[in-house]
Amino acid sequence: MSKIRIVTDSSITIEPELVKKYNITVVPLSVMVDGVIYSDSDLREEGRFLEMMKHSKELPKTSQPPVGLFAETYENLVKEGAEQIVSIHIMHTLSGTCEASRQGATLSGADSGFTDQCLKFQVVEAAKLAEAGASLDEIVAHVEEVKNKSELHIGVSTLENLVKGGRIGRVTGLLSSLLNIRVIMELKDYQLNTIAKGRGAKTFTKWLDSYINGIKDKDRKVAEIGISYAGTPDLAHELAEKLEVLGAPISILETGSIIQTHTGEGAFAVMVRYE
Repeated sequence: MSKIRIVTDSSITIEPELVKKYNITVVPLSVMVDGVIYSDSDLREEGRFLEMMKHSKELPKTSQPPVGLFAETYENLVKEGAEQIVSIHIMHTLSGTCEASRQGATLSGADSGFTDQCLKFQVVEAAKLAEAGASLDEIVAHVEEVKNKSELHIGVSTLENLVKGGRIGRVTGLLSSLLNIRVIMELKDYQLNTIAKGRGAKTFTKWLDSYINGIKDKDRKVAEIGISYAGTPDLAHELAEKLEVLGAPISILETGSIIQTHTGEGAFAVMVRYE
């Protein structure tokens, strides 16, 4: 077993088999729905959280893992034989999870700059290197490289959750509600920036066509693609069919409760890692 262990948090969207294969430790965030606190790890059944959110009286509230849970997690890993730990977490502008992990122990910690499957890109690559016997410095350097070669775009059908959660201005949210505007945002430098908007679902596919053409024009080699969704997977599969032209493996997964709380139903994310 590797002497370097990889830790992340449950904002990651990842296949359970990868967590098991690479012995990745996932520390759960919490979600409060109508006064009841749930561990995010207990809300992974397909569609369960979205149904809860639809029937909740107010927008669910998410919270980072407590410092004590991180400390306990690290202590247990050391007892299991870990000599060093690399902890990679959701970007600090969305959660205080990364800071909580630092307070929980002295370790090599990293703010991924992303979340969801873009976080998975870094975590899995780190775990692969750890399994292969790479040094701590080699792992940290490669994680930074993966971060710099990744892109995350999110499409939302309603801005209601983002407005209620304080992520964007109220005026923008009102316009979206009145005019049926779909919005595409890019997560860059720890901020969500609007790059396209329009009426109807065709806004998403039109943007994706342009995005794919841009990648092809620059002749960039794609290593892997992640598509995450909140709601039904129909649109995600439609987007995947278009992205197949890039010749990279594509993973389609429902995102977890942490992300769904902020995006609302009908949202998706397209995440690309370049070689």
